[in-house]
Amino acid sequence: MNFTEAESVQMVKQLQARLGNGSRAEVVVSPSFPNLAAVYQALGKSSITLAAQDLHWEESGPFTGEVSAAMLRAIGCRYAIVGHSERRRYFGETDHTVNLKVRAALGHQLGPLVCVGESEEERNAGRTAAVIRTQVLGALEGVEADQAGPLVIAYEPVWAIGTGKTATGDQAAKVHRGIRQVLEDCFTGSPGEEMRILYGGSVTTENIGSLMSFPVIDGVLVGGASLSPDRFARICEYGNPGASGT
Repeated sequence: MNFTEAESVQMVKQLQARLGNGSRAEVVVSPSFPNLAAVYQALGKSSITLAAQDLHWEESGPFTGEVSAAMLRAIGCRYAIVGHSERRRYFGETDHTVNLKVRAALGHQLGPLVCVGESEEERNAGRTAAVIRTQVLGALEGVEADQAGPLVIAYEPVWAIGTGKTATGDQAAKVHRGIRQVLEDCFTGSPGEEMRILYGGSVTTENIGSLMSFPVIDGVLVGGASLSPDRFARICEYGNPGASGT
């Protein structure tokens, strides 16, 4: 919940100027609901794509304040974040509602960006693998292999969200390997092997190199650092020897 419409438009224009003809990475921005249409217009023919921060699982109806997958697709969204830790913590989202949203998004050609992660208490109790497996399986229930292509998993340890703490590359990679195994168990062949798994949790310009040195980490879900066009661009440019500021 950051930025007015004008501020969001200014931010993406600055990001476009900084990235020039584009990044080797796929870059996605996710402004608040009221700003989506204006940001989509500002992006124009840019290679940057648009995501919503949430969606509702129903097509339409008496769900005051909610936004459907069809509405999001109609204004240019290609992705929708589902099950972010803040949604789970503050708004009572469960693995069941996450699954409903995943299926709604896929039904409208929106790529669900599904967030999973353990609390500090769960990690300290040695339950990380079990918690993550339950969340991933819950999100994927009823999803067929031929539907799963656009789906992205983001591992965001709850204890690292907005805390300044970051999982080490080794810690993140271990969880990513576990997620990959769950995906391969669910979807034999290409979907399970090719589905992207991102890391999210206090990602910065300082730790992006360490994180991305692990091949099992396909990309990052950037939080606070994405509020600065310069810092976000430097993360997007990671590994590009021709980019400035990296």
